Amino acid sequence: MAGSLVIIPTYNEIENIDAIIRAVLTLKKNFHVLIVDDNSPDGTASHAMTMQKEFPDRLFVEVRHEKSGLGTAYIHGFKWAIAHGYDYIFEMDADFSHNPTDLLRLHKACENGADVAVGSRYKKGVNVVDWPLHRILLSYGASFYVKLITGMKVHDPTAGFVCYKRHVLENIELDSVRFVGYAFQIEMKFRAYLKKYKIEEVSIIFKDREKGKSKMSSSIISEAVFGVLKMKLKSIFQKNKF
Repeated sequence: MAGSLVIIPTYNEIENIDAIIRAVLTLKKNFHVLIVDDNSPDGTASHAMTMQKEFPDRLFVEVRHEKSGLGTAYIHGFKWAIAHGYDYIFEMDADFSHNPTDLLRLHKACENGADVAVGSRYKKGVNVVDWPLHRILLSYGASFYVKLITGMKVHDPTAGFVCYKRHVLENIELDSVRFVGYAFQIEMKFRAYLKKYKIEEVSIIFKDREKGKSKMSSSIISEAVFGVLKMKLKSIFQKNKF
């Protein structure tokens, strides 16, 4: 069993799925890939399954019944990874907004002592390409807001490009994680922070997707804004449940 698993949640990513799988599996490190697909009507999962013939021992596909949110897709993947004995477990988008070669840098950070390595857009200024100004301001403002409320010294708490060591995920109550959108990323880092795990940021360049459609919505933004405050209060007054 390889030590590193890259979890890629998908919904209607037929334009990217072939290329992203090949980009990860042709890296010089022996990564494995788990696609967690929410029954995409465009055939994303079917195409990934056909690629399993080419990568039979390194590519795995889990298909869920319906579109249930980013957070639950990752929780599904985390449990699968733990059950299959992986030591380094990665989150990555399917749309090439995260450069697959940066997986090597995240892995190295965890090898060198980090419990959680975060691919950070904001560790060194603003490293975002092809985003409109309003979206940059929204994302950067959200990061500042999260740091203010939670006390975490993480410049990019909403980042979705992350490496976790297995023991972190084993010691976080995954069934207690409540957020499903971008706030999920905040909650996972906050739970690791409360357990005093070492979180290290690795500066990356984030590029907007070229193919397919963004999954961003007003409900996801609302969850992040109002959910963070609720999460912080719960961590103070209901420690035994957090």
